[in-house]
Amino acid sequence: MRHLPGEPHHLPGNRKDFAGYSPRHFMFGLAQGVATITLNRPERKNPLTFDSYAELRDLFRALAYADDVKAIVVTGAGENFCSGGDVHDIIGPLTKLDMPGLLAFTRMTGDLVKAMRACPQPIVAAIDGVCAGAGAILALASDIRYGTARSKTAFLFTRVGLAGCDMGACALLPRVIGQGRAAELLYTGRSLGGEEAERWGFFNRLCAPESVLAEAQGFAAALAAGPTFAHGMTKKMLQQEWNMGVDEAIEAEAQAQAICMATNDFHRAYHAFVAKLKPQFEGD
Repeated sequence: MRHLPGEPHHLPGNRKDFAGYSPRHFMFGLAQGVATITLNRPERKNPLTFDSYAELRDLFRALAYADDVKAIVVTGAGENFCSGGDVHDIIGPLTKLDMPGLLAFTRMTGDLVKAMRACPQPIVAAIDGVCAGAGAILALASDIRYGTARSKTAFLFTRVGLAGCDMGACALLPRVIGQGRAAELLYTGRSLGGEEAERWGFFNRLCAPESVLAEAQGFAAALAAGPTFAHGMTKKMLQQEWNMGVDEAIEAEAQAQAICMATNDFHRAYHAFVAKLKPQFEGD
């Protein structure tokens, strides 16, 4: 492999303009303030490699500084989302690594989830077909999930002799679908069909396969046109309040809301309301 687990891909951490950004291991597009990240190995159902893990991690870290990206969509090419870690490029080599190498890899994959959760822009996953293993974690780490009835989501780590506690699954999944349902999926590794996934709250919405990406992009565009500073604050508090007591959370939200009240967007919204107009938010 050309890059060791955890090796950076030299994407500047203070990059502000992502127009024209061209990654090496997936596709990237930017329109109306919405960045669309497309895993693009459709012939193998879009598996991840050491390189694509690391480049995705570095991209989400850099997006924290982006001025032109207001929301993000993650999807897969060719009627599948992501089949997880590539059996030949990742699973095979992992069987030959020593413990320090294995830990470097598992920390690197966990860092991708940390980067997604710390990224201030809302992330919308558009999921069709196979969404398995690390692919299911990418969906889980997103803020909103649009799926299809034919999609199949599986946290299949136990199927290959590994624990279900991968990349934060035991922390994130119970918060999305509940402890008992999360335990079932993480113990068994079974597939969660699209209709069941929506019923359980894993999917926010079911869409037709031919429209799931467009609907996810439309929702992301609506977020991008909204008060993006406030969206970033909402995402931060959704993350941070997991580890707070109620009194601490109420105080943290008081501080966060006071900061938002000092923004120009808050003042724009007030003046638009008085004038009976729709507010035009600018994210400042």
